Amino acid sequence: MPQLHVLRVFCDAEWSFGNPLGIFLDGAEVPEERRQEVAAELGFSETVFVDDAATGRMRIFTPGLELGFAGHPTVGTAWLLGKEREPVEVLRPPAGEVKVRVDGGTTFVAARPEWGPAWKLYELQDALAVEEATGLPDDELVGCVWAWVDEAEGTVRSRCYSHDDGIGEDEATGSAAIVLAAALDRPIEILQGRGSRLDARPLGDGFAEVGGRVVIDEVRDFAL
Repeated sequence: MPQLHVLRVFCDAEWSFGNPLGIFLDGAEVPEERRQEVAAELGFSETVFVDDAATGRMRIFTPGLELGFAGHPTVGTAWLLGKEREPVEVLRPPAGEVKVRVDGGTTFVAARPEWGPAWKLYELQDALAVEEATGLPDDELVGCVWAWVDEAEGTVRSRCYSHDDGIGEDEATGSAAIVLAAALDRPIEILQGRGSRLDARPLGDGFAEVGGRVVIDEVRDFAL
């Protein structure tokens, strides 16, 4: 029976909040034709199937579709492989090779902004406007509203929505953090969702990275 790890990715300093993530480290135990159904049943914003732990080959499914790249699934998978198997320097989702690094208790992944969903960024007047937002302007399906909390310190408040794949508002969105850091061309700390924390920065050559803290909530057998 496949074993499912349930993590929270992009926790705060007290290991609270973060975005739930399901990972099957032995992804081959879940037939390819069942993976979308399993992701929909679990209902996490993303579920990962690791097809080859040694090489970092993996696939990512939302409840409604497969993604070529996403941030919190790659951060969570890199962290879990380092804990349960062997540390990896590269993950290989369909979009391309994602470099991994660990700095203290924070796991980072590097990717190109265009590898993830096409996040539209909407800067609002201040953090209160972000808190009070009821969704995206112009009925857009995929995007983020954001504002500076402290521009000098590089602190941002954001909320991200993905209505094309059954997610709605996302608690913490690594691919959007990569897009925003690349667009601003500076390191940022992002406060997202109910209390999640993400660190992101541009790397040059069209890449940016995002990182955060990860914790395991549950390990259980999953009946197909």
